[in-house]
Amino acid sequence: METYVPKNNFYRQIKQLLKLDFLYQAVAPFYGKCGQKSVDPVVFFKLQLVAHFENLCSERALIKKSQLRLDILHFLD
Repeated sequence: METYVPKNNFYRQIKQLLKLDFLYQAVAPFYGKCGQKSVDPVVFFKLQLVAHFENLCSERALIKKSQLRLDILHFLD
């Protein structure tokens, strides 16, 4: 996917600057230990950023747009 997303792409540049590993420790007390596996907190936060940047109010629209755009998929890992 690295070859298909241009070097000057907005989401590629944000991905290089944004380090969200601290979220795992910050949200650990709020994630359950049993039941279905929860959404990765970093991916969830990145999805919220995409929704904001793309001006999307619907989670369905967010997921649909994320599935169709390689730059967003690259950003989400």
